[in-house]
Amino acid sequence: MIKNFKHIIAIDFEFSAQNGERPSVVCLIAKDLTTGKVWRIFQEELYKLQSPPFPSGSDSLIVAYYASAEINCYLELGWKTPSHVLDLFTEFRSLTNGLKLPSGAGLLGALNYYGLSGIDAIEKEGMRELAMRGGHYTETEKSDLLNYCESDVLALEKLLVPMLPMINVPLALLRGRYMKSAAHIEFYGTPIDISALSILMESWDAIQQSLIKKIDVDFNVFEGKTFKRKLFESYLIKHNISWPQLASGTIDLSDSTFKDMCRSNPQLIPLRELRITLSRMRLSDLAVGTDGRNRCLISAFRAKTGRNQPSNSKFIFGPSAWLRSLIKPAKGYGLAYVDWSQQEFGIAAALSGDELMKDAYNSGDPYLAFAKQAKAVPENATKDSYPAEREQFKACVLAVQYGMGPESLAARINQPVIAARELLRLHKETYKTFWKWSDSNVDYAMLHGKLWTVFGWKIHVNDTPNPRSLANFPMQANAAEMLRLACCLMTDKNIHICAPVHDAVLIEAPLLELDSTIEATKQCMKEASRIILDGFELNSDVDIVRYPERYMDKRGEKMWNTIWETIADLPVADHSESSIQLERLEVYE
Repeated sequence: MIKNFKHIIAIDFEFSAQNGERPSVVCLIAKDLTTGKVWRIFQEELYKLQSPPFPSGSDSLIVAYYASAEINCYLELGWKTPSHVLDLFTEFRSLTNGLKLPSGAGLLGALNYYGLSGIDAIEKEGMRELAMRGGHYTETEKSDLLNYCESDVLALEKLLVPMLPMINVPLALLRGRYMKSAAHIEFYGTPIDISALSILMESWDAIQQSLIKKIDVDFNVFEGKTFKRKLFESYLIKHNISWPQLASGTIDLSDSTFKDMCRSNPQLIPLRELRITLSRMRLSDLAVGTDGRNRCLISAFRAKTGRNQPSNSKFIFGPSAWLRSLIKPAKGYGLAYVDWSQQEFGIAAALSGDELMKDAYNSGDPYLAFAKQAKAVPENATKDSYPAEREQFKACVLAVQYGMGPESLAARINQPVIAARELLRLHKETYKTFWKWSDSNVDYAMLHGKLWTVFGWKIHVNDTPNPRSLANFPMQANAAEMLRLACCLMTDKNIHICAPVHDAVLIEAPLLELDSTIEATKQCMKEASRIILDGFELNSDVDIVRYPERYMDKRGEKMWNTIWETIADLPVADHSESSIQLERLEVYE
């Protein structure tokens, strides 16, 4: 299929980009692999061009390595993005996903994997730092940067030769299409209340000390700023909470365990938020540009499932849930958080062909439907009449989706292991078709060494396979495919996506267009599910934020309010300029 293109253009930009800012393009090298023509253009001339100097239309294929970075440069220069993109990064990731790579998944790592030579890693790092420096360049520096940039283009040309026979071009072009969408997302960014952020940063040390006093009153597990394991163990005993343990016999204090335990013990949520706030959060790391937009690499295809994997410290949806309340639309605009309803349950139902699971999904409440199908509650049961049973069956469904065993499920529902085993047994008895399909996937992966999604994203089985991860892969990885396709459809409709978040998107639109944009977004998401699941449609839910409101994640709302109560109580000296701004912030709107 690649021979159908009149032009195959390998490109590479160098650019500088400060934290949270859009790129400043430094130079471009492009080579037409069909004719051999090379374009070498530096910053001053690039910004004068209204369109790419090389063919970039429907008869051209643009070849790049991590193409979202190159498309970001297109957007910065005001160029129309290319019709077709082949990203050798996404293809190298898919071809080697799950395997051990001696030199990583970067361009040099890919070259090394195929036994090809490239620029020295130390020299490459030096040139990258020179490009990132920005500002004025001497003629010698300009020549050095152009030569370095050209070396990457020549590397692309060499790399294409061994990779092309193994690439499914139509599916590769779909992944390239998503990298274009990812670039639009990264370029657009998420609106942040920079006044509130400024106050938080200015008062951060005092806030943390005061938070411990406020929140630890209910737990008594801190000494100074230090979380004490023994004090926490005493709290668990006092409140009769069974907590997972490590192999050593000590309690597991990892955040993932805390997150799981908070589901069955919601009173612990403020303590978890506090621990994250104290141990992991550096507000200065949050990537916010001078225009008040949070921008960072969404790191497409970085996870084994193909999901995005943006930096937890730079991405507004990465740190603690309360910090997301910094998201606030500009005057005259609104935001909408649109997410698929029980996405992975619907994917499992559709791909396995389990009719009972499909019925449960289509009921609108698959957790209660599962309880009814398992004869654990009567047919006339409702969410309100049987809340405890619904929560346990919900936990069971999520445990299956995450590959949990009975011990982990028991900890999540705060019940004996025997109760968790019974829930899992009911799931297997009720959804026999699903389990036959799931077990067959694992058997195939163990025998043939790989699994893939409907669009060909592969996982290779290594020397230490994890059957639970393999069982979970079809749901997680096809969910990632669905999100990517939906983002592509939305980008084609010029819907402004601020951020993709697991099974959701945050979009922005003028208030007068918000409702119609939400409807268009929901249709794109429904179409994406229909394509991935061979006609089976997933529903979506919407949370809407209209100016002057701010985004609120329910899990972080209490902490957000506690923090602002804390700021209001601080001595004026601890938040000098902040006190002047507090009224303007309308923090309790």
